[in-house]
Amino acid sequence: MIRKTALIATGIAIGAGSATLGQQARALIGAPAAAATTADTYKNLSLFGDVFDKVRADYVEKPDEQKLVENAINGMLTSLDPHSSYLDAKGFKDMRTQTEGKFGGLGIEVTQEDGLVKVVTPIDDTPASRAGIMSGDLIGAIDDENVQGMTLNQAVDKMRGQINTPVKLTVYRGKDKDKIEVKMTRAEIHIKSVRSRTQDNDIAYVRISQFNEETADGLRNAMAKAQQEIPADKFKGYIIDLRNNPGGLLDQSIQVVNAFIDKGEIVSTRGRNADETQRYNARPGDLSKGKPVVVLINGGSASASEIVAGALQDHKRATLIGTRSFGKGSVQTIIPLGGAAGALRLTTARYYTPSGRSIQAKGIDPDMQILQDVPDELKGKDDTKGEASLKGHLKNGEDEKSGSQAYVPPDEKKDKQLTAAIDLLHGKSRAQIIAEQTKEIAKDSTKAPTKAN
Repeated sequence: MIRKTALIATGIAIGAGSATLGQQARALIGAPAAAATTADTYKNLSLFGDVFDKVRADYVEKPDEQKLVENAINGMLTSLDPHSSYLDAKGFKDMRTQTEGKFGGLGIEVTQEDGLVKVVTPIDDTPASRAGIMSGDLIGAIDDENVQGMTLNQAVDKMRGQINTPVKLTVYRGKDKDKIEVKMTRAEIHIKSVRSRTQDNDIAYVRISQFNEETADGLRNAMAKAQQEIPADKFKGYIIDLRNNPGGLLDQSIQVVNAFIDKGEIVSTRGRNADETQRYNARPGDLSKGKPVVVLINGGSASASEIVAGALQDHKRATLIGTRSFGKGSVQTIIPLGGAAGALRLTTARYYTPSGRSIQAKGIDPDMQILQDVPDELKGKDDTKGEASLKGHLKNGEDEKSGSQAYVPPDEKKDKQLTAAIDLLHGKSRAQIIAEQTKEIAKDSTKAPTKAN
């Protein structure tokens, strides 16, 4: 992302949290309300006013009128799709803080499903990831308070709090909804979006955990460092790890792709009207200097991650390894409402890869599907259901697909997807890597069962 100084003044476009800036937001705020002047619209607004007055006058206790209005607005927005919502002043401030990469809490990216809070992914090196929270977990209670009836923003606000204070989550995991209670201590969450290292002295490994305001600069610094540390004649290429990356700012994903290509379309966004289509093209300057690229994705890779994976795949600039991505193909625009009124998070467009693919409720299929060996205690609990499983999601024809495996072994030696990426950059063919993986699986399945004494 390039820093957006106009963030507060207009709006930003976010993916699993990302947004488009400027004219689109202004159009949404200031467009003539010709369609809204119909008799039916006024009749419905009058009905809302009548109900509001009745509640104010006759409810058994005096209601909080501001909360009535806010809940009505949020109900309208959440009925549209899982990603549209109302942000009160505090929620808007928290959102801006999070996109800057620093906030207080547990470190979980979440959405809402069937009244519960669903984990999209835990953020690297946070209380949530250290406590073993997994993609696909459903949070049913926070400090023993049921989340049913809470808005997503209310649940998130309850998980946040003062640093070093405890919180307990009641989590339901897997197909059988196994109940787990997880105790954590809140911490200051400073998201280091990009982490990198030299792999085997000849590969640059770059992990992008989410797309915030630090991502593009972090990637450029990581690439420059790798090019200094690895001699050009020995440099085999880049591994870009986007597994369990829930997304973030759209402009940052565009800049990440632009680091590996120097021409052509990166992504397009298309709204309800044809004249709202925007196309984002690469600028000259391939920072990778044409070195091979492997991108790792899985069922927890969403939104901005899918923009990067899809663009590099369409340009045949990278080989994708892992499992099918989450399938979040919509753009949310953050529209400030002025003063202390907060903001709208409104789905305003779908995004498309350079070849015109919509990944909404379908995801990105990798070029090489490599499944991880999942520990017995996690089998059946390691998959995400994906965007297609979310109630009220935007439809995308008949060919919608469910989620996929989102498990990443904590021991890199057991990480089959990473191993496959390294082998590919070291010259092994795809067929050879797949054959070795298949042989290993067959070998494991023929092992005699052990019995504990």
